[in-house]
Amino acid sequence: MTLDAGDDAPEVTAKNQHGETVSPSFEEPTVVYFYPRDDTPGCTVEAKQFNAELETYHDAGVTVYGVSTDDVESHEAFAEKFDLDFDLLADSDGDIADAFGVEVENGFTPRTTFVVADGEVQAFYPGVDPDGHARDVLQEMLDDELAVLK
Repeated sequence: MTLDAGDDAPEVTAKNQHGETVSPSFEEPTVVYFYPRDDTPGCTVEAKQFNAELETYHDAGVTVYGVSTDDVESHEAFAEKFDLDFDLLADSDGDIADAFGVEVENGFTPRTTFVVADGEVQAFYPGVDPDGHARDVLQEMLDDELAVLK
C-alpha cells in the first residue's frame, strides 16, 4: 500500500551516485521522487528540471532525492552526464520503493513523488508527468499549499 499524506515517513538508507551512504531523517522538508530509469527521455527531463529548480528548493530549505532501481554506477554516469547536483539513491533491491509502498514492476518504479517533513508524508503525487513536475511541486510548497516550509 502506497504511503499517503499523514503517514509516518519510513527509515531508509541507500548509496548515492558517489557511493556514499545516505539516510535521510525526513524531519526537514524533503522531496523524494521515484523514476523508472536513468538516462531515458522522460527521466532525463524530470531530473534536469529538478536540477534547474534546485537552488530555489535549497533556498526554501528543501532537500531533493531522486530514486530508481538503477545501481550506483548508472546513477554516477547519469548525474555526470547532466551535471545533476542532488543525490540519486540507488534502490537496486527495491527496499526504498517498498518502504514507500511504491510497486516495482519488471525492475522499474512508476513516476511517484512524495513530499515529506516533520517525519511524515505531507503530499503524494502518483503517475506524474515529468515535464513541469519539479516546478509544480515547488510552487505548491512556496504557495504554502503543503504548509511544510517554516
